[in-house]
Amino acid sequence: MNRLDVVETTQLKENIPAFQPGDTLRVHVRIKEGN
Repeated sequence: MNRLDVVETTQLKENIPAFQPGDTLRVHVRIKEGN
């Protein structure tokens, strides 16, 4: 395992509700632009 895999596995949620095509989802993402 590389370092990125370790970080990803610690950040994944296990209790994701089931969803199907056509469902409305809210996506919370923080975007930082620039250097």
